[in-house]
Amino acid sequence: MRKTLGWLLSLVVLIGTMGAAGSTAQAATAAGPAAATDIKDQILGIPGMSLIEEKPYPGYRFFVLNYEQPVDHRQPWKGTFKQRLTLLHKDVSRPTVFFTSGYNVNTSPRRSEPTTIVDGNQVSLEYRFFTPSRPDPANWANLDIWQAASDQHRLFTALKKLYTKNWLATGGSKGGMTATYYERFYPRDMDGVVAYVAPNDVVNNEDSAYDRFFSKVGTKECRDRLNAVQREALVRREPLEAKYAVAAAENGWTFTTVGNLDKAFEAVVLDYVWAFWQYSLLADCASIPAAATATDQEIWDTIDAISGFSAYADQGLETYTPYYYQAGTQLGSPDIKQPHLKGLSRYGYQPPRNFVPRDIPMTFQPGAMKDIDTWVRNNANQMLFVYGQNDPWGAEPFHLGYGVRDSYVMTAPGANHGANVAKLLDGEKALATAKILQWAGVAPAAALADTGKAAPLAAPDAQLDQRDLEREPQLRP
Repeated sequence: MRKTLGWLLSLVVLIGTMGAAGSTAQAATAAGPAAATDIKDQILGIPGMSLIEEKPYPGYRFFVLNYEQPVDHRQPWKGTFKQRLTLLHKDVSRPTVFFTSGYNVNTSPRRSEPTTIVDGNQVSLEYRFFTPSRPDPANWANLDIWQAASDQHRLFTALKKLYTKNWLATGGSKGGMTATYYERFYPRDMDGVVAYVAPNDVVNNEDSAYDRFFSKVGTKECRDRLNAVQREALVRREPLEAKYAVAAAENGWTFTTVGNLDKAFEAVVLDYVWAFWQYSLLADCASIPAAATATDQEIWDTIDAISGFSAYADQGLETYTPYYYQAGTQLGSPDIKQPHLKGLSRYGYQPPRNFVPRDIPMTFQPGAMKDIDTWVRNNANQMLFVYGQNDPWGAEPFHLGYGVRDSYVMTAPGANHGANVAKLLDGEKALATAKILQWAGVAPAAALADTGKAAPLAAPDAQLDQRDLEREPQLRP
C-alpha cells in the first residue's frame, strides 16, 4: 500500500472494537475476520451502522445500510444524521472500491468499472443533504466539500477494519469531483483514485473554454442544426410556452423557485445544445429536426427529449437543491455566450441562485476550487482522470503538474459524459486497466510484466455493470 493508516486509525474514537476480529476465515466469506460471525453481523457491529435491507444477488451479498454521521465533523457533539449507503460484498480478501455519484445512492446492486476491473467489493455512499441523507433541521452551511469528504473518511475508517485490503475511490461527473476532493482532504486513505468526466471550474467567472468547445465540437453541420433548433424554440416562444402551460397544469408543475414559467422555459431551451453533447453522440445529429420546416410539436418534442420541460419546475429542481447549492457556493457553474441567440434570450444562462429556494442563504467561496486545482496539479499520486472528447464538462478538466506521481489524464475519442476506461484507445485502455489493478494490489504477474495484457478480473454481468449515468435533463455534472 502507498499509504500508512495505522497512525490515522489510532485517532478515531468513533469506531468500536470488532470483538471477533482476527479469527480464522469463515467459508462463506473466504477470508472473514471471524469464523463464526456472518459478514452482516460484523458490519452491523460497527457503532452507528444499521440495516435497511439485504437484497440477494448471485455471488455477492448486497446490503442497503444507514450510518450515523456527525452533522458537522468539526463539532460532532452538535448532532448526527443517518447517511444511506450500499455495500456490495464479494469477499474481505478482495480490494474495495469506494464509489459515490455525488447525488443519491442507487439501492439496486451495481458495480462501477473499477470494481469490475479489480473483482472487488464496493461501498457506495449517498452524498450528504440528498434525501433521505439530510439532517433535520438542515443547516445548509454544513453542506460543503470538506464535510462530504469527512463523511467518506469516517465511513472508510469504520469499514477498513473488516475490508483490510487496498481501497480505490471512484465516481463519475460530480462523483468524480467527489472522489478527487476526498483525495485532496484525506490523501492517506485511498490507494488510488479513478475520476471519470470530472469538471474543474477553477475560476467561476471565466468560462471561455466552454465557448471554444462549442465552436469546435462534432461537425459544423451538426452544430448548425442544433443551434437552429435552439434559436427556433425562442422565436416560437409564445406558442411553445402555451404548450408548456398546458403541460404544467396537467402535471402539477409550479415555478416558484425559478420565478415564473418564462424563466423556466428559457432555461430548458438554453440547455438544449449542452445536453445534446453531454448525453448524445455525433451520429445522433441525424435525429434532430430541420428547424425551418419543423412543426411546433416537433420543436417541442426534441427540446423535451433532450432538455426536459420538467427540469426547472419546482418538482424537477427539488431533488437537486443540494447540487445547485454547492454550485453556487463552491463548485462553480458554467456560462456560455451562445451568440446565435442574440436578441432572443432574455436571461442568458441563469446562475445557481435561481434554482435554490430563497430561504436558503448562499455565498460563493472563490478559493474552494482553486485550492483543489492547485493540490491536484502539485500532489496527485496514483490518480487517473478519464474524459470524453465530446463532453462539454471536459472543457475545463483537471491538469497534472511536474510534481505528480504515477497519475494520468486520458480522453476517450468521440465519447460523451459516459466516457470510461473501456472507451479509451487500446494503448491507454491497457495502461489504465493495469494501473487500476496495480493500485488495488491485484495485478496478475502477466499484467505487471506487460500492461498490454491487463484485463478486468471479473466476468461481465449485464445487470451489475449497468452504467447509472446521471441522465437528468438539467445542466449539471
